[in-house]
Amino acid sequence: MLNFELYNPTNLVFGKGQIEKLSVLVPSGSKILLAYGGGSIFKNGIYEQVKTALSGFEIVEFGGIEPNPHFETLMKAVAVIKEQKIDFILAVGGGSVIDGVKFISAAVHYDGNPIEILQKRILFKDVSKVVPFGTVLTLPATGSEMNSGAVVTIAATQEKLTLGGSALFPKFSICDPSVIASLPKRQLQNGVVDAYTHVLEQYLTYPHDGYLQDRIAESILQTLIQVGPNVVENPTDYALASNFMWSCTMALNGLIQKGVPSDWATHMIGHELTALYGIDHARTLAIIGPNLYRVMFETKKGKLAQYGKRIFNLTGSEDEIAQEAIIKTVEFFHVMGMQTKLSDCAKDYAKTADFIVNRFEERGWTAMGEKQNITLEKVKSIVEMSY
Repeated sequence: MLNFELYNPTNLVFGKGQIEKLSVLVPSGSKILLAYGGGSIFKNGIYEQVKTALSGFEIVEFGGIEPNPHFETLMKAVAVIKEQKIDFILAVGGGSVIDGVKFISAAVHYDGNPIEILQKRILFKDVSKVVPFGTVLTLPATGSEMNSGAVVTIAATQEKLTLGGSALFPKFSICDPSVIASLPKRQLQNGVVDAYTHVLEQYLTYPHDGYLQDRIAESILQTLIQVGPNVVENPTDYALASNFMWSCTMALNGLIQKGVPSDWATHMIGHELTALYGIDHARTLAIIGPNLYRVMFETKKGKLAQYGKRIFNLTGSEDEIAQEAIIKTVEFFHVMGMQTKLSDCAKDYAKTADFIVNRFEERGWTAMGEKQNITLEKVKSIVEMSY
């Protein structure tokens, strides 16, 4: 195994009725910025639960954080925090709201133009330089409730860029699986595929000696295959909902990435499709992932074969199993309601590959993947194969 450090200070509070614990989880006397998205929390009762639990605290509300949160919107929240002298942020929402709050937390005390946080991929390690925050998760998918990374969109330039650092873990995250009962099917489908692809990014690399990490990753994949289609149809089933939510958290809380190589090129390319066409994040992953595995087949063949044997019980030669594993992955994405071609999701896509390659070249992203062998030429092939 590779050397690693495992640090995750987030207090995860999981289960039914846990929102009522907010009063003891938020530091006494805090002035809170309550951050949320488009208002779904008013329809599903979560807003009232949060407000009831925080009666006695001074609260300033900030709504309207978009899916794929915009830098421009988040900077308005930064201004509110400075003006109102807020000392704690509570993110109530899914991964986009939580990601947005991570940026807000980092930007408030940043000495410089906060856009640099994204453009220079600055890591925040000093907790005294960020505003502390907690989360109430309403949409399982990204794992942002138990990690320190975030993705933010600069609307002016149509870019999705990342930030992170050990100072940006939530102080706590409340995860009540019953909240998914009111979610639309599309969001549940997205959550399953997002989590599934998070695991694949950390798993479908090359054979190594991180045996336990592989087995943990495989167990998450198997659980998502087991519960994914059913939880979309039966979100009120607590067994399905709780296993779905926990799988999403475990997929990207840092554990399965320790001591092993990881890829993330599918995400890097997928982010561009969201920025360009507004395609749901998970759906970009379903478009790009299988074609990345095809273009990088010789590099990933050994791990694809292991994946095919252990997850889909495939037999045959290594090449046959690896190829069939890609097909089985696409079939699962289709079961989960995904379209796996860009042409199904966007118009005027013919120049997409050239646009993405040029943008990556401008950023200096010329070598990606677990072996840094995903070149710009290969990126172009992956995107063109995805048409």
